[in-house]
Amino acid sequence: MTHDSAAVRRPSSRVRSGLMLALVSSASFGLSGALARGLLDAGWTPGAAVLARIAIAALVVTPLGLRDLAGRWHLLARNSGVVVVYGLLAVAGAQFCYFSAVQHMQVGPALLIEYTAPAVVVLWLWLRQGQRPGRVTVLGAALATAGLVLVLDLFSGADVSLLGVAWALGAMIGAATYFILNADESNGLPPLTLAAGGLVVATLVLGALGAVGVLPMAGSLDAVDYGTVAGSVSVPWWLPLALLGVVTAGVAYTTGIAAGRRLGSRLASFVSLTEVLTAVVFAWLLLAELPGLVQLLGGVLVLAGVVAVKLGEDRSVTSATERPEPVPA
Repeated sequence: MTHDSAAVRRPSSRVRSGLMLALVSSASFGLSGALARGLLDAGWTPGAAVLARIAIAALVVTPLGLRDLAGRWHLLARNSGVVVVYGLLAVAGAQFCYFSAVQHMQVGPALLIEYTAPAVVVLWLWLRQGQRPGRVTVLGAALATAGLVLVLDLFSGADVSLLGVAWALGAMIGAATYFILNADESNGLPPLTLAAGGLVVATLVLGALGAVGVLPMAGSLDAVDYGTVAGSVSVPWWLPLALLGVVTAGVAYTTGIAAGRRLGSRLASFVSLTEVLTAVVFAWLLLAELPGLVQLLGGVLVLAGVVAVKLGEDRSVTSATERPEPVPA
């Protein structure tokens, strides 16, 4: 039985709590792009902003992860590969690529590209578990592709940052890894322990890359400016940095893993699409930034496409769980 099939059979109270955790995680993640843009504009490099964010989150989450591990070090040793992959791709890779993307393009379109990740999850489950997508799933993928073209505004001749698109696609791969590993309960790792391990690995890797000069690391103690809808606002540099670490990483990852365990990778990735909406709202509130009409239409198509993909996959899972068990002879 797959993790997603199991999610369909779980008690409704567990699903409800999973939905609430997923919404909290999505809203927390959605705040990161707008906060990061202020730091980047103030002179912070993407590498420095991501490293500070993840290091702060690691300091907050690690004591909780050790508490839940309760001395069962064999679980951590047995799943060291999972923790390393989670830290490299789902944490460091996804966040660094996303922060790099918003340095070259608007927050909304960057996040919309990243959140074609549910389609990648569907493809992975097809290739690895033989869950072939149905017609509704294929239709959804086509809608998402058409929407992506509109989000990039290719037909109007607008300038498109290919570098920004490339970074956003890298973030998409990291996000897909995040959903797949979050839903895996077979490793026995408590959610907070997996989150703490991934955050520590990401901190060490990004710190090492910065130390040898592979990732440019530069920050600033100057005030950070946000061109909000109410006018320009300046805040001390440590405030957005603290919010990035505690809220958009610490809270976001721990609640996201807990949600994935309750909902499975399919449903969790579907609910996570609300991050796109919250990110656009935060980008409007903090940056006075909204995508154009064509990009909004593309965003609607992307969301409709991914929703169709999820509906198609959930239908196949439900059908599988409703098949009658064979009667013993």
